[in-house]
Amino acid sequence: ATLHDGTEVVVKVRRPGLEAIIANDLDILIALAGLLEDNLPESRQFSPRAIAEEFRRSIGREIDLTREARNIERFARNFRGDPGVKVLKNYPELSSRAVLTMEYIDGIKASDVEALEAAGIDRSALARRGVEFVVKQVFQHGFFHADPHPGNIFILRDGRIAPIDMGMMRVL
Repeated sequence: ATLHDGTEVVVKVRRPGLEAIIANDLDILIALAGLLEDNLPESRQFSPRAIAEEFRRSIGREIDLTREARNIERFARNFRGDPGVKVLKNYPELSSRAVLTMEYIDGIKASDVEALEAAGIDRSALARRGVEFVVKQVFQHGFFHADPHPGNIFILRDGRIAPIDMGMMRVL
């Protein structure tokens, strides 16, 4: 989408009715976990009910887009002034629990080696920057991206790392 001033943004919209669908599915999952735990004693060591309940909490956090917006803001504070990292701009005035409006990132997926080479990105420098990025998240900030697969990490043409999809963040 494009804002009135010409700024390109991404609008993430939660599918209507998603909360009810997830709640129903999770009720079934928790009931099955209970059956498993009650009828298969050797499963108890894995705590199926506890795992299902943790999954309920985790997915509930991920579908609340205001939480993702807060994650973006915290991440931006943590990496303010870091020349190797580009953090999304968030538009809270255009966001809600079900809608998140954020800056559009025009980058290369971290896994697209051919495109990185074609763009002249120094992969050795990028690898060092990537390690620093992870170390800072975990050891300096104690707040890290918990879903850092290649589709969620973009590399800008200037070599900066630009993480997206901050719905799953964790605190140490």
